[in-house]
Amino acid sequence: MLGLSFIFAIGFVLIHLFSKRLKLLKVLPRSRFLSVAGGISVAYVFLHLLPELSIFQDELQGELENSGLQFLENHIYVIAMAGLVIFYALEHSVKTSKKKNKHADQPKAATGVFWVHIVTFALYNSVISYLLVREEYGDPLGMFLFFIAMGVHFITNDKGLRATHQEEYDRYGRWLLAAAILVGWATGAFADVHEWIISVLTAFLAGGVILNVLKEELPEERESSLVSFCVGLTSYSILLLFL
Repeated sequence: MLGLSFIFAIGFVLIHLFSKRLKLLKVLPRSRFLSVAGGISVAYVFLHLLPELSIFQDELQGELENSGLQFLENHIYVIAMAGLVIFYALEHSVKTSKKKNKHADQPKAATGVFWVHIVTFALYNSVISYLLVREEYGDPLGMFLFFIAMGVHFITNDKGLRATHQEEYDRYGRWLLAAAILVGWATGAFADVHEWIISVLTAFLAGGVILNVLKEELPEERESSLVSFCVGLTSYSILLLFL
């Protein structure tokens, strides 16, 4: 399914380049679509990615013996927690930087913080695109469900990053994130890696998705919709459980 994965990777690229033109995202201060997207992403993490980690952990038994990574055989969820903490630290640094510039006409994070933020999300995008190729899908539908979950997640991330970094995101950020998608796909398509790397990347992704969804849903100023979030979560959960 390499050809299909490339088509979906191009779809991810187009989302980053053109998501700001979606009419659904022009509803202020908050589009219900983003809450639906958050629900879909969370459903995918809890019903697919996290259960998959337990499978990875069983498969890793004995694989990393006598190596510095042996602890992963029994503690793969630590990586998921680390992913969550890393993105929490990023958001905290961005908010701290913006507070220091609060007297500006349009407060925004310092240039250095912007680049750290964007580069980290570029790595995050590469992981998602890499797993688009390397995940073991039972059929094309499984890959399509992954594409939908991560595609709407990218739309949510774009909205948040654009609001945080303003014109700098459109000028530099979205292009770097789009390029990272292609880099991740190419790595997955042409590089042969050990199973434990895939398990680590999957765990990191799970933690990152959870934090990035919650940071968009919880702040009061987002005026997110609980009903829309639950609709997205429930409907996508049904798809994952019965398809």
